[in-house]
Amino acid sequence: MTATPDHAAAAPAVPNSGGAFAPLRHRLFAVIWAATVLGNVGTFMRDVASAWLVTEISPTPAAVALIQAAASLPIFLFAIPAGVLSDILDRRKFLIAVQVMLGTVSAVLAGLAATGTVSVTGLALLTFLGGTGAALAMPTWQAIVPELVPRADLKGAVALGSLGFNIARAVGPALGGVALGAFGAAVTYGLDVASYFLVIGALIWWRRDAAADDELREHFGGALRAGLRYARASRDMHRLLWRAVLFFVFASAVWALLPLVARQELGGSPGFYGLMLGSVGAGAILGALLLPRLRAAVGQDRLVLGAALVTAASTILLAPAQAPWHGIVIMVILGAAWIAILTTLNATMQAILPNWTRGRGLAIYLTVFNGAMAAGSLGWGGVAQAVGIDAALVTAGLGLTAASALAFRARLPSGEADLMPSMHWPEPIVADLVPDDRGPVLITITYRVAPEDRAAFAAVLDRLSAARRRDGAYAWGLTEDAADPERLVEWFFVESWAEHRRQHRRVSRVDADLQAEAVALHRGAEPPAVQHYLSVDPRAAAWPRPPDPS
Repeated sequence: MTATPDHAAAAPAVPNSGGAFAPLRHRLFAVIWAATVLGNVGTFMRDVASAWLVTEISPTPAAVALIQAAASLPIFLFAIPAGVLSDILDRRKFLIAVQVMLGTVSAVLAGLAATGTVSVTGLALLTFLGGTGAALAMPTWQAIVPELVPRADLKGAVALGSLGFNIARAVGPALGGVALGAFGAAVTYGLDVASYFLVIGALIWWRRDAAADDELREHFGGALRAGLRYARASRDMHRLLWRAVLFFVFASAVWALLPLVARQELGGSPGFYGLMLGSVGAGAILGALLLPRLRAAVGQDRLVLGAALVTAASTILLAPAQAPWHGIVIMVILGAAWIAILTTLNATMQAILPNWTRGRGLAIYLTVFNGAMAAGSLGWGGVAQAVGIDAALVTAGLGLTAASALAFRARLPSGEADLMPSMHWPEPIVADLVPDDRGPVLITITYRVAPEDRAAFAAVLDRLSAARRRDGAYAWGLTEDAADPERLVEWFFVESWAEHRRQHRRVSRVDADLQAEAVALHRGAEPPAVQHYLSVDPRAAAWPRPPDPS
């Protein structure tokens, strides 16, 4: 079902209200968590069957690589569009539809396997469709987490999501191998189909509050532009994405070179390689259980730094490892550090995103995550080809150490800002009904600022400009009256009247406080004057005009 992978559901960076299992006290979260674990077990069983089938049909590296590419390509193609859909559709209904799609893919695979008509092309196509479903669902699985638990338990919910995925990663392949050997691929695929019924049943049981009909509901193109504008204007997102790139580009060396380490450096078999991957899962489970105490003890920045340094040390220690058990121990430690990094970065990303753009923001993060991993893997593969596996691992570990020390200077956002809509903007005054698609729209706010307050006012407006852009403005500026320098005009453009009305709903409480700081520096007898200007086409035969009052 591809629910919450290691880089999945994240939560606001607030203290956990209890131990590692505290979120399971909430019935809704417990039911959906259990269903997703069982669903992921089915997914791993399906993957085992597909991997085995392709080796039977065409046991060539090209065929195996084709299946792997078909599974991973959809994330790059569809993660951001999927995030848009997550924000503009009912998330529960969308997840149900995707699960039906994925169940249908597995049912078709079961039918082809039962009739002996599976081909490499057909398997690749169905794998691509399955990967597409996973890519579509991934941001939505992440975005629903704040709806399942109270804010104080969100950190624990993230860790449990990762714990559940690693349980499935440990159990699913083993069960898939048993089912495949005993009953064949058709039955194994059928068990995966059954797992989708469990997930769909849990989602149907969830009585999520239905969104009322909204005349300002976003459409795909506009929602995509709004999400990208938010990401471009969010300094917190920039900092977190930069931290993620610095880590994953170097840390990807382990995953890119691990098959070669297992086979050539440690002399292991395919079974030993699987054991090494399982050790990562075991370490991740251990790390997820320890995370609440570690985070409370050292804070998120030191936790990320420590986990990154442990990852770097693990990468370096893989180079001289000679005995198989050395590799197993190193991978357990690496798994614990890896889950600490992923959970904290994802939790912080969730914390800095308002609900209206959460799916889009998380999708951008997933794209950056996968892009850094892919680019890093290709790069470290080339380095290993040129200087050898051991030298590449040592170089990557040293690079990660330096990058971690550099990144620590750019602290992660606290994630404690109140991003709930303030709804404090009054409705715009208009002479006549304005069509929602009319635009662009120019908004001006006129202040009077004393000379001694100009520096403080400019600093506040600099921060406010980012808030305007995040909420929908595509251009912003601050001007002064040449004849009256105390008269300052803030202006910004939005693309349509509907987008400006949405902007009224998006302003968060923390941004409302920032606006209050600006207003406090206003010295006029009346509040700052707000005006709205609609674009007019001078070539039009008749300009839109207000009705004649007579």
